[in-house]
Amino acid sequence: MNDNIVSCVGNTPIVSLSRLFNHSKVEVLAKMELMNPGGSIKDRPAKYMLEQGMKSGKINKNSHIIESSSGNLAIALAMHCKLHGLRFTAVVDPKISPTNLKMIKLYGANVVQVTEKDENDGYLLTRINTVKHLVETTPNAVWVNQYANPHNWQSHFYGEAEEIINQVEGSIDYLVIGASTSGTLMGVSRRLKQAYPDMQVVAVDISGSVLFGGPSGPREIPGIGASRVPELLEPSEVDQVIYVDDYESALACYKLLEHEGIFAGGSSGSSIAAIEKLLPNIAKGSRVLTLFPDRGDRYLDLIYDDNWLEMVRQRHLNSSANTNNRKIA
Repeated sequence: MNDNIVSCVGNTPIVSLSRLFNHSKVEVLAKMELMNPGGSIKDRPAKYMLEQGMKSGKINKNSHIIESSSGNLAIALAMHCKLHGLRFTAVVDPKISPTNLKMIKLYGANVVQVTEKDENDGYLLTRINTVKHLVETTPNAVWVNQYANPHNWQSHFYGEAEEIINQVEGSIDYLVIGASTSGTLMGVSRRLKQAYPDMQVVAVDISGSVLFGGPSGPREIPGIGASRVPELLEPSEVDQVIYVDDYESALACYKLLEHEGIFAGGSSGSSIAAIEKLLPNIAKGSRVLTLFPDRGDRYLDLIYDDNWLEMVRQRHLNSSANTNNRKIA
């Protein structure tokens, strides 16, 4: 028996995606982080960052936790702060889904929503500047800072990465993970590289993200990509970056639902779309592992909405046409 909901974090299963990739000569596995009690992989850093903060004395019963989030970490922190009796303020932006926004508020968190875009046509810098202002003006404020806090990547290093090593028999040839704060990417890859030195680390980024030097541009799916390079990201530890766009990610979500019965969120689709691009270039018999960070019910107003899907489809078609024109020229 578990003492509380927080103690249920982790020990998520790994499933084979043999139906989706049934014509492939490659084995594709997915760790179901969407089965964490808070509904996403962000339960891990929320739990670990708060626990380590309390151990160090930086966080106490009077602390007011403040964090910037595109949705999932805010939900996770709201849940964990509720269990610890801590006040929490989430700084979000207009791209947060109505469902996520409602969940954060239901946990009793305060929400500050920014509206001004930053210099890279995103909201991340605006959110971070708002957090800094709140920390200066709010009594007992503590910014856990998922973008630079080493306890973020360590939560994945000691968490799901260790679980993967115990769950998987044999080696892993390719690790495919979506990048945003880069905590998951860095933590999981560092631990798995120790166990599987020849493993290739493949980061998935979304078109319009600046994480790996790409040009900034419009992005719609929260939780993958960024308009600012986080302090945690070490590009030298990544072997390959695969870019996908919002529409490719959404289509992959529908494929997962159709073939595997897995109702997954946007970044899960991004990873599947990246794997589809990766497969033609890897050897027969290779094993690919990815993670599914969150559930699809948080994207009913986005990915699983017909109007939203048509919007990103048109953007995808226009982008493809412009690319073809450049190639012809």
